[in-house]
Amino acid sequence: MKDAEQFEAFMRNYQNMVFSTAMRLLANNAEAEDVSQEVFLKAYERFDELCDSPTAGGWLKTVARNMSLNHLSRYRSRWRFFSEMLTGGAGSETDDPQPIEFSAQDQGQDEFERLEQQEFVERALQTLPAAQRVPLVLYHMEGMSYEEIAGKLRISMGKVKTDIFRGREALRRTLKQAEHTNFLTANER
Repeated sequence: MKDAEQFEAFMRNYQNMVFSTAMRLLANNAEAEDVSQEVFLKAYERFDELCDSPTAGGWLKTVARNMSLNHLSRYRSRWRFFSEMLTGGAGSETDDPQPIEFSAQDQGQDEFERLEQQEFVERALQTLPAAQRVPLVLYHMEGMSYEEIAGKLRISMGKVKTDIFRGREALRRTLKQAEHTNFLTANER
């Protein structure tokens, strides 16, 4: 086994990626921290294999995603009930993903503004119910297919499509509302 300093350096290198993966799915700081700790406990057990592996980051991300989904599955009956109560107002649900559109950006937009926008989207994602947020994150941020998501969450393909569609629409409304609020605030100055 490698010494503690090497594992600590390894953990520092990957802690943000592991935490953000868990946070996107769980939308709860304490739960994401718990899952992140569990991920690194598993990594510690396999550190001899992982320390020099070029695929360590991918392994950690997969473990973080799976552990987050397992955590959510313990509470699935709770969030499925509320998700299925929402039957109206979904509009036309299609297989074609509708990208979330942002206002046109200046060519000279700096890194700080890009990070600020990314943080804004992350916060907006956290406002979505888990039944919408989880499939949306798995599809758009984790690159999973509808079929993979349905299998992972043990729900029907139709439910995956519906939840992703509703999540996109809710996220679009949240972002549009916030953009409008920021515009009004900027004009009041």
